Amino acid sequence: MIRKHFAGFAASALALAVSAQAFAGTVTTDGADIVVKTKGGLEVATTDKEFSFKVGGRLQADYSRFDGFYTVNGNNADAGYFRRAFLEIGGVLYTDWAYQLNYDFSHNSGGDNRSEDGYFDEASLAYNGFKPLSIKVGRFDPEFGLEKATSSKWVTAPERTAAYDLVDWANSHNGGMGIQVSGTAGDSLYGSAGFFAKDATNADKDGDSTKQFNLRGVFAPLHETGNVLHLGLNFAQRDLSDTAFDGRIRSRLGMRGVSTDGGQDAGTNGNRLLLGGANNLPVGSYDTDRAMGLEAAWAMGPLSIQGEYITRKMKADADTREDIKAKGYYGQVAYTLTGEARAYKLGKFDAIKPANKSIGAWELFYRYDHIAVEDDTVGIDPTDDVTGKVHNLGVNWYANEAVKVSATYIKAKVDNQVNSVAADDDSGDGVVLRAQYVF
Repeated sequence: MIRKHFAGFAASALALAVSAQAFAGTVTTDGADIVVKTKGGLEVATTDKEFSFKVGGRLQADYSRFDGFYTVNGNNADAGYFRRAFLEIGGVLYTDWAYQLNYDFSHNSGGDNRSEDGYFDEASLAYNGFKPLSIKVGRFDPEFGLEKATSSKWVTAPERTAAYDLVDWANSHNGGMGIQVSGTAGDSLYGSAGFFAKDATNADKDGDSTKQFNLRGVFAPLHETGNVLHLGLNFAQRDLSDTAFDGRIRSRLGMRGVSTDGGQDAGTNGNRLLLGGANNLPVGSYDTDRAMGLEAAWAMGPLSIQGEYITRKMKADADTREDIKAKGYYGQVAYTLTGEARAYKLGKFDAIKPANKSIGAWELFYRYDHIAVEDDTVGIDPTDDVTGKVHNLGVNWYANEAVKVSATYIKAKVDNQVNSVAADDDSGDGVVLRAQYVF
């Protein structure tokens, strides 16, 4: 019943947002005047900025086709699915309080085994009265990495780097709750510290949730759109002692269609790379799980270059097991043919806004991902790392500020892979097409 009511509310809100495109202006009340904005969703706010309410969202429809390592038999397969279908509601209360509710109807934007009826990607409340500090509580993703800090609406490639698959817990809320303090110092420094209780399915033997804390620091001596120099450091740790959990380190290698949480995928013919770890690890297998990340970016006009390096260590807590170590990195270069620069806000990149509304903005990009895991129990040769390498070459068309169309060619190569693939392929190719609408 609750789901039906929420769906009805969402449909009404979306209809209101669309129909409101024809109306705008100031409404006078017996209190503060109200301003209604209809550019980029629907926003209602008081002129004294004490209260506001905004309805927005994003829709990403993907189609992919792939073969080789991406399928068990090596033959062609395809997938069509909504990568994200968000309804977003946010605003300000009493000037210093901010709230955000993001509901994902596609149940395909987070990790595995999301509810078939969708889930809250974010439900948070923040207090901003101690400026420049902000204190946020609720359900939201921990901060770890530059690409994660950048909204999924405006990341360059359709999927974030495969290096994040090595530490998928580090920047995902996994249905948990947390508290985070973040803030700036001047115009060039940003930092955040968060504590989270999550992984209900991985609770310890007493039913206690997994505890995790994250740290992120950014130094950006150049921080204007089209003139960026960005350096960052990340750290995350979680406690796995007395916990039974799924310890597999796997990657789709940039091809979400091999296994999606919502929509049509390759089914049993879809293949994901197992780099290390195992499922259903018993209590007492591992102690601490630590991840560190370095991030850097440089942008000058329409050209941007960025990269990240990530390491992880799962420390064994049993004599019968060895530590599992992982490392990965990526490098990306992007160039806007029509001359626009990627917008930048301290700590993250933002949208490209077309200067010419007739032709939009056209962006070319290339990204290389490299991931490796050292685990003596996994791999054809247990003394060597299992590795994955991914090339991403694509084009983005920003038709306007609301519509983005992308096409990306992806080529993957794996070494020492343990997957039982009938065709015995160690490489795969694929294409991902995306149509995105943001309001």
